[in-house]
Amino acid sequence: MTLRSQLLAASALIAAPILAHAGEIAFAPVPFAADDAARRAVLASDRVTIDGKDYSIGYTTLARSGDRFGDVVFAALTDRKGQPVKSEDGSGDVSVDADFTSLLRVGGKLFSVTQFESRPGAMYVSELKQDADGKLAPISTKPVDFSAFGGLWVPCAGSVTPWETHLGSEEYPADAREIAEATALDQIDDYNFPMVRYEGLEPATMTLEQFRAAYKPYRYGFPTEVTVAEDGTATPAKHFAMGRVAVELAKVMPDRKTVYISDDGTNVGLFMFVADTEGDLSAGTLFAAKWVQTSDEGAGAATLEWIDLGHADDATIRAAIEKGVQFPDIFETADMAEDGTCPEGFLSSNAEDRAECLKVKPGMEAMASRLETRRYASMLGATTEFRKMEGIAHDPDHARLYLAMSEVSKAMEGGAKQDRGGRDDIRLAKNSCGAVYELELGKDFRATSMKALVAGKPADYAADAPEAGNTCDVDGIANPDNITYIPGYDTLIIGEDTGEGHRNDVVWSMNLADGKLTRIFSTPYGSESTSVYWYPDIGGHGYLTAVVQHPYGESDEDKLSDPADARAYVGYIGPFPAMGK
Repeated sequence: MTLRSQLLAASALIAAPILAHAGEIAFAPVPFAADDAARRAVLASDRVTIDGKDYSIGYTTLARSGDRFGDVVFAALTDRKGQPVKSEDGSGDVSVDADFTSLLRVGGKLFSVTQFESRPGAMYVSELKQDADGKLAPISTKPVDFSAFGGLWVPCAGSVTPWETHLGSEEYPADAREIAEATALDQIDDYNFPMVRYEGLEPATMTLEQFRAAYKPYRYGFPTEVTVAEDGTATPAKHFAMGRVAVELAKVMPDRKTVYISDDGTNVGLFMFVADTEGDLSAGTLFAAKWVQTSDEGAGAATLEWIDLGHADDATIRAAIEKGVQFPDIFETADMAEDGTCPEGFLSSNAEDRAECLKVKPGMEAMASRLETRRYASMLGATTEFRKMEGIAHDPDHARLYLAMSEVSKAMEGGAKQDRGGRDDIRLAKNSCGAVYELELGKDFRATSMKALVAGKPADYAADAPEAGNTCDVDGIANPDNITYIPGYDTLIIGEDTGEGHRNDVVWSMNLADGKLTRIFSTPYGSESTSVYWYPDIGGHGYLTAVVQHPYGESDEDKLSDPADARAYVGYIGPFPAMGK
């Protein structure tokens, strides 16, 4: 090795923290759900061994959709006036789509904020009590008022900021071009229609004009932040400066400025926001990743380059939205040639799962970057070919991020039809079971490379086998979604959002030293496991939150015998002993 090589190697060791001695954690495994009784149950590890000592743990339900706390119905959807939103049958709409649930220490109290992935969306802030053994229980709950922002849209995953606020999301925002160009309601994706109930409009009888008056697409698709005061008052914000995409979650790095944003869907991107000021996400510079492939083996590997999308602040972008800015105000459009090229002066985009030729109108660069973030990123050369990008976890022990990709498919495959208008940066073999990637962090928490850490394995089980109905290996991951890391213990927790991959979604503990996977949580038929998030020390105890979303709702609907069983579970695995800060 040359002297220069030795110095580079030494500097790399200095830049990347090394876990000198990892603690040891081993969960009692949860068996594969091989029969009907197990497939209907919420099952969790009942024991964990930490540094050689055994502890009893289990799953504790804090609340289920529809539970009453005084006059408040937990998970009830409300409109702009705070009144119940109605279902098609006229009853109050109570969401079974519970998702990220935070635990927040505020003064001498403990609060939880739970998101409901509905249209309109909802958040509930609950005060919790903790007993001497670490058991948590809710005292009260109430909805968070988002009326200042035109409501909340499809809040999915989330995180807790270093300054102890709830950082949420808004997933799958509408295609604003589609809405602007439509001449009839049937030209608009009806996924958007239930949101008009927030404004008191009935989707079944509305006109196109009424829909456009009630639904402003640029109001939705941003990271959200909720600050809870000690008296339980919850103050929401939307961070328009961070860009508008199908936000799965935003994760703040320890520098309190750098934030990674994952983008769910087809032909999506990976984004990084750098705030102007520590602890303040209202203004900053946005970047989009470009995948420069270095390997097509398995789920692939690449170096990452970052495309600068410019600077913006919340106030400026919000003002433009409320003044009624629309897609035609931001872009000129042109037809793409058969060979995928654009007319002179136009740039191509393969974002939004469509090939387009676009030109930003003079002075509208900031609007393009924050309201059509994915399109603008694609125009400037960033990679918008990822598929079903999900959870993000930070590993301070090894200076890494982990990023879940629920599928490796569509534009991630080489030469796919979704690559038209793009550059075909990602050229991999299809893996419908998904993968988790590791990203190396360099200076200023900037990710420099990305490679597969673990991938699911497609399987074909005999019709009479206990594993029948699972298209991914039951002893491996399927469609990874929410993830979290346990610092000091070299352990990654991986939750699933899978339909056919695994008949019952599970949560895994992965020992990063040897790659061993242990099933630690199993959910009922048709559920999604959400909100896996590690809290190392709250009042002297550790907690792993875990939510069971829409039981019997994504598959096996015919197995539901009691409607009460379809209610979501919000809870945690634990309590653990305190395991760091």
